[in-house]
Amino acid sequence: AEAEELRARLRAVRHTVLVLSGKGGVGKSTFSALLAHGLAADETKQVALLDIDICGPSIPKMMGLEGEQVHQSGSGWSPVYVEENFGVMSVGFLLSSPDDAVIWRGPKKNGLIKQFLRDVDWGEVDYLIVDTPPGTSDEHLSIVQYLSATHIDGAVIVTTPQEVSLQDVRKEINFCRKVKLPIIGVVENMSGFVCPKCKNESQIFPPTTGGAEKMCQNLNVSLLGKVPLDPQIGKSCDRGQSFLAEAPESPATLSYRNIIQRIQEYCEQNHFQEEKIM
Repeated sequence: AEAEELRARLRAVRHTVLVLSGKGGVGKSTFSALLAHGLAADETKQVALLDIDICGPSIPKMMGLEGEQVHQSGSGWSPVYVEENFGVMSVGFLLSSPDDAVIWRGPKKNGLIKQFLRDVDWGEVDYLIVDTPPGTSDEHLSIVQYLSATHIDGAVIVTTPQEVSLQDVRKEINFCRKVKLPIIGVVENMSGFVCPKCKNESQIFPPTTGGAEKMCQNLNVSLLGKVPLDPQIGKSCDRGQSFLAEAPESPATLSYRNIIQRIQEYCEQNHFQEEKIM
């Protein structure tokens, strides 16, 4: 009955993409936010961004939605909208202050994730992007289990070039394979820095073991692209603005656009294959 309830609620969601990484601080939420912004730039597409990082919800800040609250209607919780075609849901909207700590055990976190999927009135959605916390535990198992009632296109895994990050990302890839979650590909974030004045490139996080490229070759996973460091990304996120719109000529924006296009192509191909089977 529970699976049927979730299936009924998410029937109108065409594509679901999870953003994962075994490591904290690699830019998952930033990537999730910019992926959603990039997809929503096409006004014909309805985009939803679900933040299930229960203890560290940063999506409201990045979207310029701090202080917003969730409203209940006859058909469930209404998402908070950035644009007409772009809705957001996060535990951050349920807290009385952005500084409030969420001190919950696993069952309560799992219950909220289920509530987000079952009770939020997303409506017709082309892309549901799910921003997850670091690791491979409660929240990840819950979201995969609940979404198994419907359909997940796959996961995008975010890393930085250094080995200390890749080590945890390998665990995440292993997690995806164990729970039969398709991997769309890996994004190498903070991949080099081009000085805006002298144009020289520096490796802030040196890829001592070959970076994401070598890891992807070894594990037979697609490398979706490399995003260079750009200080403007952090500034845009702090102001709740879309970096893609504020810095359209940045090498990081061009890299993001290529990655977003590859994710869209993967999802469309996946949808086409499913329709053929049906």
